[in-house]
Amino acid sequence: MLNQKQILNRRHWVFDMDGTLTVAAHNFDQIREELGLEPGIPIVKTLDSMPPEKANPLRERLQQIEIELAKQAEPAEGLMALLNVLQSKGCKLGIVTLNTKENAWITLEALGIEEYFEEYFVMGRSCTEPKPSPEAVQKMMQDGILTLTTLWSLVIFFMISRWEETRERQRSTSIPPQSSNGLKWLTSNAHH
Repeated sequence: MLNQKQILNRRHWVFDMDGTLTVAAHNFDQIREELGLEPGIPIVKTLDSMPPEKANPLRERLQQIEIELAKQAEPAEGLMALLNVLQSKGCKLGIVTLNTKENAWITLEALGIEEYFEEYFVMGRSCTEPKPSPEAVQKMMQDGILTLTTLWSLVIFFMISRWEETRERQRSTSIPPQSSNGLKWLTSNAHH
């Protein structure tokens, strides 16, 4: 696995938004219930499969819910230190989120970090086919924000980080984590 220095030497970074850059705040079961959807089903995919006359009012309500969550966003532990290190190295930063691009910007503004990101490289579910589709990342690759090597390094790091965090949480409690250790780890004792 790559070490801290090798990861920080990457010039192109793509992040997920909710629960990666922010403290996880979405209660998806509650959102499904409020929208009248069955427990456990993917919200966006389900709305996409509905006829427009049924889906559109639910999308509007989902947008309202997500805007409220975006306005209340809190930064993940270590976020500012990581963004400052990446900015000092001249890195290009992007976001791929299942949220809308509008809500991503509301979140970035609530966190006070919008200046770290270029508008074009903030991709929401309305910009391309929603994740987990690779379309947004492929678009960024075509437009030069990242390379395949960079992408795989980040995907592997954050998958391992999330897996370890989830495993630990399952062992100790049913309460969701309040921050991601991955961001803090990257900048602890980092050499600029």
